[in-house]
Amino acid sequence: MTEPRAFDGIVVLDLSQVYNGPYCTMLLGQLGAEIIKIEPFGGEPVRWRVVGEQQTAAFGLLNGGKKSLRLDLKNPRGRELFLRLVAQADVVVENFAPGTLQRLSLGYDVLTQANERIILASGRGYGASTPQAGQRAMDLTIQAVTGVMATTGQPDQPPTKAGPAVADFFGGTHLMGAIAAALYQRTVTGRGQHVEVAMQDAVIPSLTSSIAGYLDSGGTLPERTGNRHGGLAVCPYNVYPTADGWVAILCMADGHWQALCRLMDREDLADDPAFASPPARVAQMDKLDEIVAMWTAELTRDDVVDRLQAAGVPCAAVLSLSDVMSGPLVGVDGMIRPVSDAGGRPSYVFGSPLRLAASAAVPTEAAPVLGEHTEEVLGQRLGLDAAEVRQLRDENVV
Repeated sequence: MTEPRAFDGIVVLDLSQVYNGPYCTMLLGQLGAEIIKIEPFGGEPVRWRVVGEQQTAAFGLLNGGKKSLRLDLKNPRGRELFLRLVAQADVVVENFAPGTLQRLSLGYDVLTQANERIILASGRGYGASTPQAGQRAMDLTIQAVTGVMATTGQPDQPPTKAGPAVADFFGGTHLMGAIAAALYQRTVTGRGQHVEVAMQDAVIPSLTSSIAGYLDSGGTLPERTGNRHGGLAVCPYNVYPTADGWVAILCMADGHWQALCRLMDREDLADDPAFASPPARVAQMDKLDEIVAMWTAELTRDDVVDRLQAAGVPCAAVLSLSDVMSGPLVGVDGMIRPVSDAGGRPSYVFGSPLRLAASAAVPTEAAPVLGEHTEEVLGQRLGLDAAEVRQLRDENVV
């Protein structure tokens, strides 16, 4: 008997593209939902954005295990087929530019006529009540307007985007949470609803340290603090050099600071009233960073980490992407999982960060080629035979 999964039986029609929506549906799929990725004839933008005909690694990472249906939603016949699928589905996910579904005559009012239990989940860029609500958005633009860029980088350097696509993935994660909540509420009401998550809204809480520092200081703290604490409220808190790399160290509690002092053979600092409290240490941040850096610079990265971990001081080696891709996060049960695509080429998909003890893991599968499951979806869900699917292909509907 197959072990149950949290979203067994849930059918998701995935109209989304790039990172935001596909990450949301990836999470749903890894909890057991059937994800039918509906793409235009050229495929979604991330499939081919690198020059050449080979599918991009980015598409492969986010779309493992999904079914691909190629469908022209601008064609009246394609729209009709989509609404027939909606009648059998639970969720539609989209992150088009504002107004796109309405222009396709596929807004929530139309979808709910086909299925009153349908949940339409929309990934948006900007909050509905903001001046930018109707504008197109990408991760970079959201980082720009939320303060992420203003708070990233060194104080004497220009604003810098965060390395990860934080807005896209924070938005996708929150959208998945909204869908889960709507599915639960539907068990009570019997009806679906339209849920929206703006990347702008999803990112703001991650700026807690910076916003708190701004408020607590009356707006006098620098916006960009480099690798120091965003609110300049914790010290030591930085990235320090070692003989063969870098290590991140932070002392959130007095006990951490005292343990670090003992490791550095600086018990004089541990006993010094001038460094006895977080505010006192913050007031001498430059001096303390220099002292810690002098100690770490004489040791290897692994030696520093081993000593600090043994003493209970929060720390980690600063790893390169090459380190990550050759480390324990890559593997059959890791967050980055090697697979073979339909052509037998090596590829990767993401694992799930959501671990539910009573929800069985979904087998790891490669991302689909464009339209790979068109016949399967239309046959099994709508009862179309091979001849009907061929005719739809001839008419450029699928």
